[in-house]
Amino acid sequence: MQKVTLKLRGIEQVLEGEVNEQGTVEIQGIDYELDALPVDVPVNGTIYGTLLNYQGAFEVLEPAMKEAPYKNPPKAPVLYIKPKNTFISSGKPIPLPEQVEALEIGAALGIVIGKTATKVSEKDVQEYIAGYTVVNDVSIPHESVHRPAVKEKARDGFCPIGPWIVSRDSVDNANDLRITVSINGEVNQENTTKNLIRSVEKLIADVTDYMTLYKGDVLLVGVPENAPLAKANDLVTVEIEQIGKIENRVMSEQDVIGGDTV
Repeated sequence: MQKVTLKLRGIEQVLEGEVNEQGTVEIQGIDYELDALPVDVPVNGTIYGTLLNYQGAFEVLEPAMKEAPYKNPPKAPVLYIKPKNTFISSGKPIPLPEQVEALEIGAALGIVIGKTATKVSEKDVQEYIAGYTVVNDVSIPHESVHRPAVKEKARDGFCPIGPWIVSRDSVDNANDLRITVSINGEVNQENTTKNLIRSVEKLIADVTDYMTLYKGDVLLVGVPENAPLAKANDLVTVEIEQIGKIENRVMSEQDVIGGDTV
């Protein structure tokens, strides 16, 4: 049984539950099918994405990193922010902007911070983690890493999150979790957090060496290389072993207002 916390749409109270082997969720003694639960975004802090933290993703861009203006790979974690306007829950539509053919699907493990973290050592990291969640770090395909890709990564609805937060103690090893992306039921990408350059512990230690993370913030471990593309009307499923899965359909931006269908 995995212990989880979750929120339901229209209810401010954070609920506690347990996920059993059959995939149902027990809340206050009652079993629910996940598809029957109107889950909401389970986090409310700042979400920080991490670039180039999968070995394969680093290798793809390594030649460009040796060119101007930087001429060397970064030595510290490269972060960006997914602002609150990007947050949507599992089941909500992902808006496809006009004149964009497809979106990159960025499957990411989200580390949920449990208490204020500043200059945390690797050996102490676990006590600062509340749990983990599934994040789809959606973006418009782009090549440049020399400037913040705000227009490509920070659009409305570009960060599905959920369906819940799995407690830290319910996860055997966050550095060895299988990640799968399926589009319309067909597996398009498989990877594992074993391929991280910086482990969960190393990443938090390196980030908190120069900035503070607060309770409720979420640090994404990164997105694997060869992110699959999803087009209008595609159903996207991001699943992380021991954490859960989120499903969202890509829909034309004209048919979506603030993450909801017209």
